[in-house]
This record gives sequence, C-alpha cells and structure tokens, in this order.
Amino acid sequence: MTIHIITDGSSDLTPELASKFGIHIVPLNVQFGDDMYTSDMESKLFYQRMKEESELPKTSSPSPAAFYNMFKSLDADKDIFVLCLSATLSSTYNHALMAKEMYEEEGHSNKVEVIDAKTTSIGLGLLAVRATIMAKAGESLQELNDTMKQLAKQTNTFFSLDTLENVIRGGRLSRLKGSVASMLNIKLIMRAADDGSVEMIEKVRGTQRAVKRLIDKVEEAWHQHADREWIAFAHSNCEERAREFMNMIQESYPFKNVLLVNMGAVIGTYAGEGGLLVTFSQSDAATKE
Repeated sequence: MTIHIITDGSSDLTPELASKFGIHIVPLNVQFGDDMYTSDMESKLFYQRMKEESELPKTSSPSPAAFYNMFKSLDADKDIFVLCLSATLSSTYNHALMAKEMYEEEGHSNKVEVIDAKTTSIGLGLLAVRATIMAKAGESLQELNDTMKQLAKQTNTFFSLDTLENVIRGGRLSRLKGSVASMLNIKLIMRAADDGSVEMIEKVRGTQRAVKRLIDKVEEAWHQHADREWIAFAHSNCEERAREFMNMIQESYPFKNVLLVNMGAVIGTYAGEGGLLVTFSQSDAATKE
C-alpha cells in the first residue's frame, strides 16, 4: 500500500481491526475528574467508571501536535490520508488540517489529504477500512480523496439510545422531560445528518420497537440500492443484544462483509449503555436517482 491511512479514536476500531487493516489511530482525550485517559482506554474500565461517577467524563479532540507527530512518525515515502469524525461534533478535523499545514510547510515530499467523514463511531471506522482496501488496490491519493468524499456522502448511520440518562446528565435534555420520557419507556432513534450533525428522527416506546425501526432503515436501503458490500454495527456495552440485532439483519439482508465493535469512551459518553448503531452506504445508483 502506497498510502498511510489515519483516523481518530472516535472510530471505535479495535486494536485488532486497526492492525489487520493497517490503520493508524490518533486518540481523543477522556477525563474523569482529575484522571486523564485516551479514547483507547479499555471499554470495561470506561463503562465501570461511567457508572460510578456522578458526572460524565469530558472528551476533547487530539491536538494539532498529535496529528503532526503521527505524520512525522510514518514512512515519508508514502502519502497520508486522514479521515476525521464530523466537524460539527468536534474540532478534530480542524486540528488535523492545522497539522497538515504545519507538516507541508516543512517541505516533505509526501502529500497529506484530510477529509471530514461527517459521521463517527464505526461509521467512521468503516470508511477507514474501505479506504485501506482502495489504497491497497492502487488508488492514488487524489483518487482516494475523491472516492472517500463521495462515499462519506453516501454513508447512512442510524442509532438508538436505550437510556436517556447520559442525554440528561450531559444537559441535552431537561431532567423533567427526561424523567417523563424514561417513565414512558421512550427510546430515541437518531441519525447522522447530511452535514454531520446528530439529529433525532423518531421517538418510540420500548427497546424492541427501537430495534425494529433500525431494521426498517436497513430494509428500506436494501430495496433502494444499498451498497451490499459492507455493513457495520456498534453497541455501548450490550454485546448480546447487538449480536441478536446483527443476526436478524444478516438473516434477511445478507451484506457481504460485517463488522461489530463496542463503542469506546468518546461515543459511549453520549450514548450511555444499551445503545445500538448500524452504518452502511447507498450505491451510486441510489444517489443519482
């Protein structure tokens, strides 16, 4: 492969997946009180601490220096391609651009491209995986940049929140409204919007109904020119439920390649436990209609 692929720690790629595909990860920062961690902290520790703490952890983007140091550490005979979580959710993308400018000012022979993936969690991780496959197939940096920008536009990311506790604790929903919704067993269905922001698209009652609505989203895409090559799933500390969800989809809509990961500290902070996420792409045919 003639291109280094880099993404950030919100991608939820496991060390095993990152190693398998040759993806470099620049972690985000996670802080519980005075204790500093990075986004690659062990999931069991993260969810345990989140249960124990009265306040949610604080997350922050990697510094420009973190990206710059990653660039400098890599073989300069290869170009560099960076995919970052949505710029509407984090300053990570802008910091990567700053690092690119710093690196290029030094006159290195290799080139750097940075894109806003307009998604996060395994939606971002899957884009990074696909970028490595394309790079290994011989795409140039410019070709990869163009292809991945288009693929980012075609990516669909949907998820459900099983608990509203983190939304309430994070100040995104008043405690009164959150308490009423919780008593009514309301689950939120969310998606990554076209601009990369997160928007609520539906409220349903009960976990089973929420799972059904996520399956409906996959079904709609399957019959409307979904790219059937890849699908990926993420869960926030509920692997058994996630595997059941994944198996239900694969039985009816058998995508060729499947990834399943646990949400790490960045996305897990906002999702809370019990969240489910699914991501896949539309084909070119769908986007042209």
